Amino acid sequence: MLKFTTINKENPQKKPVEERSKNFTEIYAKFAKEKAEEQASRCSQCGVPFCQVHCPLHNNIPDWLQLTAEARLEEAYELASSTNNMPEVCGRICPQDRLCEGNCVIEQSGHGTVTIGSIEKYITDNAWNSGWVKNILVEEEKNKSIGIIGSGPAGLAAAEQLRKKGYQIKIYDRYDRIGGLLIYGIPNFKLEKEIVKRRTDRLISSGINFNLNCNIGEDLSFAEMKSQNDAILIATGVYKSRAINLSVKNSLNVVPALEYLIASNKTCLKDKVEDFINGKLNAENKNVVVIGGGDTAMDCVRTAIRQGARSVKCLYRRDQKNMPGSQREVENAIEESVDFNWLTLPVEYIGNEKVTHIKIAKMQLGSADDSGRRKPEIKQGTEQLINVDLVVEALGFEPENLPMLFNEPALTITQWGTLKINYKNMMTSLEGVFAAGDIIRGASLVVWGIKDGRDAAEHIHQYINNQKLIKNIPLESTKRRAVNE
Repeated sequence: MLKFTTINKENPQKKPVEERSKNFTEIYAKFAKEKAEEQASRCSQCGVPFCQVHCPLHNNIPDWLQLTAEARLEEAYELASSTNNMPEVCGRICPQDRLCEGNCVIEQSGHGTVTIGSIEKYITDNAWNSGWVKNILVEEEKNKSIGIIGSGPAGLAAAEQLRKKGYQIKIYDRYDRIGGLLIYGIPNFKLEKEIVKRRTDRLISSGINFNLNCNIGEDLSFAEMKSQNDAILIATGVYKSRAINLSVKNSLNVVPALEYLIASNKTCLKDKVEDFINGKLNAENKNVVVIGGGDTAMDCVRTAIRQGARSVKCLYRRDQKNMPGSQREVENAIEESVDFNWLTLPVEYIGNEKVTHIKIAKMQLGSADDSGRRKPEIKQGTEQLINVDLVVEALGFEPENLPMLFNEPALTITQWGTLKINYKNMMTSLEGVFAAGDIIRGASLVVWGIKDGRDAAEHIHQYINNQKLIKNIPLESTKRRAVNE
């Protein structure tokens, strides 16, 4: 239990910058068996495991670390997968520095955190390689169908949980591949697509039906889909990019982050993307400026490096300490020669059909705003121009207008455009229609999507069971109960 006092923290080795900057493969090597066991043994098995408390899924982290240290990997996998539908994905892309590892007790005591994410990845990769990951075993098929809109983390997690209970699952997705942002929004150097594909192939083999290239509201009406299923889960995510709209309108070289990342990911998947081929969404030999400070901005700057950009700048209006993205990803980007312009605000795009320069101003942090973060304020007289060939706006995402897209005005939304739900059961304003993931909480983490999907699945199960119980109550009993109530 006290091995952290004699064994130092050690992460898997990263590929050299010169090598990893030229390709899109994952940058971290895999733990060797002995090293994984050694690092897992550093867990102090503390009485109050803050790592578990600060994990949205409340994974049993100390227990599967101990099992790994004891070389009981199959048991470790069973435990890790009991609370997480995609542990190998979370092990790769979760911002552990802000969640489990950032709250590790021995990290707080100055000994360096247990490398939880890398060990989680090691456990599950070994499980796949050893054949321990089996198709879903359905003990009893139910004659009830659940329709799920969206095949991202929330939709896939809910589908798996409901399929385990025997429900017939139909997933509808607008894209041509399963996985949502796991496929098209996250670059290969963080999450290679084969990792996602083997997980989704398992769901197909387990009897889950996918309807791809299907836009609800266009290819299939929401009303028709609702009539074909006993319950609906909306897990569309949020895809509408925020824009800053500076001076030049409809500029050919100012693009949203997601459009840029989708083109890159499709190209890596060997798809032919016209706007990548003609250079619009390709950073090769260009001066690239990415605006934003979240994980999406980090994905964009590191993608531009790999595409062979001449230079890559990241503009962020606060300092590094106040960036919302993972500090680990920021450090990776700095190593890869991204030029971070902290406390910098773009104030004007200059150019005709294309932006050729950006006028920027330096910022200073003032008093705290409503969120508790210090508000950035412009320093007068600090304006200057920078050259640019490609501008990528990574300013976050907002919900699409689902009531309009689905032609379902009774679907109620919040003032932020997210779906309004009853948080006691995750049901929307429509009977039997539930929602989960970013579409109810705004743009968030994959791990929160998985958490929401699992919770929604349980509420849908309870809803259908309650409906069944009500239908089985004799009419007279129903009347008496109504009178008594």
